[in-house]
Amino acid sequence: MPTELLRTDSVSLELDEAVATLTLTRPDSLNAMSPGLVDGLHSCLDVLGRTRAARVVILTGAGRGFCAGLDLKEYGKWTLAEGLDSVDAALAIQERIASLMPRMREARQPFIAAVNGAATGGGLALALSCDVRYATPTARFSVAFVKLGLSGCDVGVSYLLPRLVGSGHASELSLTGRLIDADEALRIGLVNRVVTAHELLAACSGLASEICANTDYAVTMTKQVLACNVDAPTLRNAIELENRTQVLGTQAASTRALMADWKAVAARR
Repeated sequence: MPTELLRTDSVSLELDEAVATLTLTRPDSLNAMSPGLVDGLHSCLDVLGRTRAARVVILTGAGRGFCAGLDLKEYGKWTLAEGLDSVDAALAIQERIASLMPRMREARQPFIAAVNGAATGGGLALALSCDVRYATPTARFSVAFVKLGLSGCDVGVSYLLPRLVGSGHASELSLTGRLIDADEALRIGLVNRVVTAHELLAACSGLASEICANTDYAVTMTKQVLACNVDAPTLRNAIELENRTQVLGTQAASTRALMADWKAVAARR
């Protein structure tokens, strides 16, 4: 039976063996980002930072949406903006939401997005901040910010999207705010797989189990090095970080045990 790690009005976090499932639970609003949902996500990240048993996280949305971006109906309810002038208030809200994206990218655990519906605006940013994205045929993706008269660049999308789909596709999506379906998202590399709604969580769980078959050190360092080296200025810089990580890894007890097993198998050949 899964263990409940955290539950609020807007999110739930459960742990089943080594796999945590983080669910956005505002289905009536397509899991749009309210103050409570954003605070709940920060709280979940706090819990995951303390929970070594959680080795992979699946992020999904309840109901028929993944996350429809900022909930404009709730915009005046941010307590962190109380007493601030309009610019300072808007910046405080902006920073609170945007800080989720680097926290997910810097988390020890890989994140798998199970995109079951609309992932637009800030919801797209959440999906992009995950390490892998699986989607259903009903999933829809949009940068959306430009449709509100704002820059199409917001909450990390201008950094994350071009690294996934290339600058051409990222520019087209960001300048138009166009909604794309799951098939187009798969074609341009925005998602890794498209599966039926019935298969979505099972497929994500299968991927999580495959990841967990590797040691904690190997998975954590792989995520960290990939995140660093996507911005490495040269191949040599990337290799320097790889070299140090690999050498450190040889000192891990789990690595030594695996190497001993490999040597034993090789000796019997």
